[in-house]
Amino acid sequence: MKVKQIYTGCIAHAAYYIENNGEAAVFDPLREVQPYIDRAEKDGAKIKYVFETHFHADFVSGHLDLAKKTDAKIVYGPTAKPGFEAIVAEDNQEFKVGNYTIRVIHTPGHTMESTTYLLMDENGKEHGIITGDTLFIGDVGRPDLAQHVIADLTEEKLAAHLYDSLRNKIMPLSDDLIVYPNHGAGSACGKMMSKETTDTLGNQKKTNYALRPDMTKEEFIKELLTGLSAPPGYFPKNVLMNIQGYESLDKIMDRAKKPLNVQAFELVANESRPLILDTRPAETFAKGFIPNSINIGLDSNFAMWVGELIPDIKQEILLVTEKGAEEESIIRLSRVGYDHAIGYLEGGFDAWTATGKEVNHVDRISAEEFAERIHKGAKVFDVRKVSEFASQHVKGAHNTPLATINDHLAEFPKDEPFILHCAGGYRSMIASSILKQRGWDNFVDVVGGFDAIKNTDVTVTDYVCPTTLL
Repeated sequence: MKVKQIYTGCIAHAAYYIENNGEAAVFDPLREVQPYIDRAEKDGAKIKYVFETHFHADFVSGHLDLAKKTDAKIVYGPTAKPGFEAIVAEDNQEFKVGNYTIRVIHTPGHTMESTTYLLMDENGKEHGIITGDTLFIGDVGRPDLAQHVIADLTEEKLAAHLYDSLRNKIMPLSDDLIVYPNHGAGSACGKMMSKETTDTLGNQKKTNYALRPDMTKEEFIKELLTGLSAPPGYFPKNVLMNIQGYESLDKIMDRAKKPLNVQAFELVANESRPLILDTRPAETFAKGFIPNSINIGLDSNFAMWVGELIPDIKQEILLVTEKGAEEESIIRLSRVGYDHAIGYLEGGFDAWTATGKEVNHVDRISAEEFAERIHKGAKVFDVRKVSEFASQHVKGAHNTPLATINDHLAEFPKDEPFILHCAGGYRSMIASSILKQRGWDNFVDVVGGFDAIKNTDVTVTDYVCPTTLL
């Protein structure tokens, strides 16, 4: 049995495509659905079903557009209540895709409608399980997201459901089944996912902390809930879009893919006060950018940081991109529900500078110069995650994680110089652009970040586990 995993690294997401005997199915598709349609046409197949493992929080699924364009049926597991036409399957209900069989296994816990799909080949042999956010490689789905939409679904209740689903529905299955999860390392839907994106169920039973056979429900709930960071603010909004429906990507592209010359761009920026989002790489942005623009580069976890740092999902956005990256920027915004881009700067930043318009820049220093300044008592702000900072950091540095920067701007001084850094420079440039927009101009950024700093003579403090005195 052939299962095509279609992995998108910027949001650590895996969709799946299967085809047999002229029929195809797609599981948890992304917002841009044409690649699935093209794949089916290449195979001479018709997409019959769009299977959804649950109502996703970290991205807007392409189920509606894909169903509309192919006449495929959307399928959810038990208890789902979508605001559009769909099949709400029963536990153990089976669907045929050519000679393949897909069996619905209701596995509530991440959400109440969460469902695993058991894949069987043309001979009835069980091949694998598409687990959504029920089971990851090395982890399981966090149970604290649904309560942001339905208050009664506490994380403790959902964790208890997940324990039962894993023990009663997943672990009894054959060890040789292949596990196909919805996410890999980097996703905020779990806390310790592996970089591997498939594995056998047997190996997961041996290595996944959540599948220990001697684990009590109370132990499971405690371990699962310990160490969970706060979910990104856009998650509940994406859930509602996936439940209620959304505008087609085609309409969004028609509205957003609008080239604006410098004069028109400036006019729109001044009149409607949209967010100016610059998606160029950090090192390019630092050399020059339009005043008041925010940098979130396409070359890393773009969609995730958009969701973390732009609080209003309906925020109007003007784009500044590298040449040819306009469409990709719009699509990546739409993946997390930011559907209100209203145009982009035609000719990019070069067109802006060619007219003599005002520009700004971020001063940057090398790791070696950082070492010189730190020895003279320079103030340092590290915008990495708390866990990264706890593991290892520059002695005396202050930790203000990028995800929380908008709530902690008062921590940054305006009356004395300071230095910013992250791990490699991507996040600190986002922080730099935010501070520049808010009026700070008394700081520098470190090229190469902490990865470069570690190679100097700067004193780095390693994490030391505290000792309890009895």
